[in-house]
Amino acid sequence: MTDTPRITAAILVIGDEILSGRTKDQNIGWIADHLTAIGIDLKEVRVVGDEEATVIEALDALRARYTYVFTTGGIGPTHDDITADCVAKAFGVAIDVDPRAVALMKPHYDSRNVELTSARLRMARIPHGATLVENSISAAPGFMIGNVVVMAGVPAIMRVMLDDASRHLRRGAPVRSRSIKVARPEGDIAELLRAHQAEYAAVVMGSYPQRDGDGRLWTELVLRSTDETLLATAADGLTSKLSAQGTTQKPL
Repeated sequence: MTDTPRITAAILVIGDEILSGRTKDQNIGWIADHLTAIGIDLKEVRVVGDEEATVIEALDALRARYTYVFTTGGIGPTHDDITADCVAKAFGVAIDVDPRAVALMKPHYDSRNVELTSARLRMARIPHGATLVENSISAAPGFMIGNVVVMAGVPAIMRVMLDDASRHLRRGAPVRSRSIKVARPEGDIAELLRAHQAEYAAVVMGSYPQRDGDGRLWTELVLRSTDETLLATAADGLTSKLSAQGTTQKPL
């Protein structure tokens, strides 16, 4: 097995609009997939409203617990975009309009004949000591400070920010997965899976019940590990045990 230490992360989603249901989050799954691909283990997701004390409390708890915290939302031009201020207070640093951010934003707005108003300049307010995160779509940057990566909530902008921030992240061994689809409800194979998990404690195994278009129950078994050889051995062993039990794999 690999001895590469795991790099962990949490996502902090910030916005009343998410909690009210008015806006449906499209970022969590994307970030999770991205982090898995680069060897960062997502361990927790929290969603909080636009309340300063709540944001700071969540941010402090998560950044103390995990290697990285990724925030989305709350860095726009309006009064309720408070994420940057909350991050500055959590780190105990000042925040102000950053000339580096203005230098990125001004050409973008000038090219569109749009005034860089005081409201838009709110998006250039960066905590002191932070590194800018590039936004190749609308210019207003995110930022990184300590182990916190602050990104926009707009999905397209979040994605380009995540790509840019990833250049600066530590990476662990990527998690690989194997999927086994069986034409049985999970209750029929639960005991076999439990015993196999005990045999391969270093391989994470999950059982996910499904129903096909005709109403028949089937189960997807997913095995995950950073050790490809161990993963293959565990998956092949589970397939053999299922076959010996008389459980057939479901056609794809």
